[in-house]
Amino acid sequence: MSPGEKLLADISPLMKEVRGRLSADASMSGITWFRVGGPAEVLFQPADEDDLALFLRNLPTEIPVTIIGVGSNLLVRDGGIVGVVIRLSAKGFGFVEAQSPTTLLVGAAISDKRFAAKALELGIGGFEFYHGIPGSIGGALRMNAGANGTETTNRVKEVAAIDRRGVKHRLSHEDMGYSYRHSEADGSLIFTSCVVEGELREQALIQKAMDEVQHHRETVQPVREKTGGSTFKNPDGHSSWKLIDEAGLRGYRYGGAMMSELHCNFMINADNATAYDLEKLGEIVRAKVLENSGISLQWEIKRIGRFETGRVVEDNIGKT
Repeated sequence: MSPGEKLLADISPLMKEVRGRLSADASMSGITWFRVGGPAEVLFQPADEDDLALFLRNLPTEIPVTIIGVGSNLLVRDGGIVGVVIRLSAKGFGFVEAQSPTTLLVGAAISDKRFAAKALELGIGGFEFYHGIPGSIGGALRMNAGANGTETTNRVKEVAAIDRRGVKHRLSHEDMGYSYRHSEADGSLIFTSCVVEGELREQALIQKAMDEVQHHRETVQPVREKTGGSTFKNPDGHSSWKLIDEAGLRGYRYGGAMMSELHCNFMINADNATAYDLEKLGEIVRAKVLENSGISLQWEIKRIGRFETGRVVEDNIGKT
């Protein structure tokens, strides 16, 4: 019996009223956009918010919990993830409901691009920037995702979340503590939905803005590659891609991983890369940029899970 099968067997008697799906040794490489990484010991996909709360109330507190979205801005290490991984389903958490002519209740599992399209259908502007972000609303809430001069913080009014004990919370915009690509909200909270405010706008103008976002993305980003979006945050007053380019790292390779020739702040699984290859490449880039410019790049891609034995990637230059 594998560790995942044992964990599932241990918790199943506690979850008889849970309606969502539980599975052992669930593939993460099939979920993440990099297409790498070891399995989750147990994967849980809750039916809805109440089901998630029930599951967390019944889950022993010593069992680790990890929440993932669509897997776009995520690198799962080759040793897999200990404990339970929770992935919100589109069926239970992918809704968009109008609360007023300009206010929307949005489920955390809906993709950013799908949400932008839904706002277009409703004639509500201000969300066009999501059309070019490869992620889900839950991830956008966590990292204050933004593009084209607009960030999530500019639109969020309230966020619904559930804590590790299964208790529901409502967080105000102030509670979220937003800054550049960051939220001060408790990292153990699982965001389930949010209320956002847009503005009435002609659909033709919204569509035009979304087309411009799409054109820009397809022109300057490797959208058809196995990638995770921007690898590093932009340091104050600098662009990460310029620092990487100036360090001579455009197209730089390690194993099967490569910094994109098109946009060198994007890592690519170019040739059957492992998670080790990708993370090692990222740390090499950080070290070389620091040597060249004196600037320490900070990871934007979230890296989770265990390293395989003997294949640990060291952080040699400090906070990541």
